Amino acid sequence: MANRLLGFVLLVFLVSLRISDPQFLQSIRHQSFDLYQQLKPRQYMPVPVTIVDLDEQSLREYGQWPWPRTRIAQLIDRLTQMGAITIGFDIIFAEPDRLSPAQIARDNSFLPRQIARELSKLPNNEKAMAEAMRRNYVVIGQSTVRNRADETEAQAEFQYQPPVQLGEDPSQFLNDFPQLVRNVGELERAAKGLGVITVEQDSDGIIRRVPLIIQVEGKIWTSLSIETLRVASGGNTLAIRTHRDGIEQIVIAPNQINTDAQGRIWPYFTKSVDDRFVSIASILNGTADPAKINGRMVLVGTSAVGLEDYRSIPVGERVPGVEVHAQVIENILTDQTLTRNVVSERLEMLGTAIIGLLIVLLVPSFRAIVSFCCVTILIFGTLMISWWFFSQQLLLVDATWPIMTFSFLFIFGATANYIREEQKRREIRGAFGQYLSPALVDQLSDNPERLVLGGQTKELSVLFTDVRGFTTISESYKDYPQGLTQLMNRFLTVLSQPILDRNGTIDKYMGDAIMAFWNAPVDEEDHAMQACLSALDMISNVAELNRERQGELSQSETETYHEINVGVGINTGPCVVGNMGSHNRFDYTALGDTVNLASRLEGQSKPYGLPIVIGSSTANVVMDKLAVYEIDLIRVKGKNEPVKIYALGGDAGIAKSDDFVAFRAMNAAMLSAYRTQDWTSAFEALEMLDGLGEKLNLPIEEYIFIYETRIAEFRANPPGPNWDGVYTATSK
Repeated sequence: MANRLLGFVLLVFLVSLRISDPQFLQSIRHQSFDLYQQLKPRQYMPVPVTIVDLDEQSLREYGQWPWPRTRIAQLIDRLTQMGAITIGFDIIFAEPDRLSPAQIARDNSFLPRQIARELSKLPNNEKAMAEAMRRNYVVIGQSTVRNRADETEAQAEFQYQPPVQLGEDPSQFLNDFPQLVRNVGELERAAKGLGVITVEQDSDGIIRRVPLIIQVEGKIWTSLSIETLRVASGGNTLAIRTHRDGIEQIVIAPNQINTDAQGRIWPYFTKSVDDRFVSIASILNGTADPAKINGRMVLVGTSAVGLEDYRSIPVGERVPGVEVHAQVIENILTDQTLTRNVVSERLEMLGTAIIGLLIVLLVPSFRAIVSFCCVTILIFGTLMISWWFFSQQLLLVDATWPIMTFSFLFIFGATANYIREEQKRREIRGAFGQYLSPALVDQLSDNPERLVLGGQTKELSVLFTDVRGFTTISESYKDYPQGLTQLMNRFLTVLSQPILDRNGTIDKYMGDAIMAFWNAPVDEEDHAMQACLSALDMISNVAELNRERQGELSQSETETYHEINVGVGINTGPCVVGNMGSHNRFDYTALGDTVNLASRLEGQSKPYGLPIVIGSSTANVVMDKLAVYEIDLIRVKGKNEPVKIYALGGDAGIAKSDDFVAFRAMNAAMLSAYRTQDWTSAFEALEMLDGLGEKLNLPIEEYIFIYETRIAEFRANPPGPNWDGVYTATSK
């Protein structure tokens, strides 16, 4: 009962969190909506909107920005001649043109007086641009500012026309900006419309919602995209329909555009498409395709990098700011805007609260796996419903908060159940935690019926390690036993970590030696490969430890540096693995011929001078992937049947190298000659093998010396025609 009460409190907290809707929650929700658009961006469909682009080519051909207004006038006239029905500027012309004749005369006092007087008589460039604007339907941009500046001439000149209000006063739902950055008055008087180019981004810098109307000093202005659309449709009056929860629609006959409560839309973006753009340079030099302009709305903006008018959009791209306005118009004309409204948000919260209450009530009654499956289905179903609404209805339904709520409630319920079950396991953990491995303790606490003697037969890969010359190292610490303990702990750590990293089981530590195996108690499909890779990591770790100790002990007075060398033996095969021992004390271990042979192989690494020796069953598995080569056919101590043994010389990179391929082939040729008693060929092969091994940095000096010694002995005392090539090992 207490758990359910706490779960209900958690649910109330999560619902309250959603109602307050802090910034981090909004950010998560918005990023999920971005992901939808990235997975399924809107498909570009040509509509009568073209971006006339002030691009890099235009700047190269006509010089740096800003251009004289006479050139802008030329651009307007060219677009008019090509049949543009409306021209919208994503540009503000806030100051008089510094290249007007009178301005040139004022700025250049060195000009002769007569020339200055004549320049002052010429019309300014604004007049030329204004005259060109009167010959077409031109909308020019303006921008909001957050802090009030000085009054401008343009504010006094422009004749403001308020929109029609249908329903509640929309101003109460809009932020109020203190002032606009406006254009030169002569240009505003010639324009057919003024459009606000402000498009505010979210806290993470991405534009997701675009306002269609903006309030400045209590007056409502339209955005550049809406004003361009309004002028293109014949200058129809704009109307705003509101209800008690906020703004509902922007109406420009015949378009009725659904918005959120603040008069914004969620554009459904496409990737940036070159087909939207026409270079200004091609308009001015007459090379543009007339079909891209005739009968279209034109938006003039810039994609030039140096002018820094780029915006991030949800599909994961940065696009020119003017393209955002163009995509808004495309959304409206194709009726593909995304919808996020108050009704859907309330239904999200209500549905999540009801399902969350069911989780609180039912999870404590179910087993963990049942609860997990149910909550997983809920989460997957929420994602699918949210995706369906987006992809089929263009409705944005939040899946993140419901998923977070379901997950937290499940985690809380599962944790409460876990704590209750954990109390039942503490007795087992306390009894066996002192002498069994943590993994086995976990298994036993989950399955107490396994606390019996016995085992099962499984194929394992078994690994043994041992330190060469450990007695000598120990003797050097006879006056400093603490140093030997520290060295052993440090050394065993660098050997143990590769085993644990590759899902091995450490069976036991035997002084300076380790026994480990793979594929029990947890199944490991490629256990032979994991054992071999662990061995390679061990050799690498020991080499690094030697370098560290050599530097540390160079000035030490209490310790003498001794290089540590390790031998590793690996064998793969059937073993009996399980709980072995007495009824009073037992351990999880492995037994069998495979284990014994792995121990013998580790012993053979010393006479052959090779760090890693592996059995044929292991070699057959990893031969094609690692640098493995045969070294002998021997009869190890305690076994009558001879076995092939192999050396592991490196990873896949070495195995694929041309040098190792040549080395392995030469080694095979040497062994073949040796076993057929072709001593001369075998000796010649050994000489070539020595050079190849040196190139690969393989430690084969002892290996070559063994065969040189044997060949010398066999030349003096031939083994006879019945010799089988087997060497009988005399040491473990």
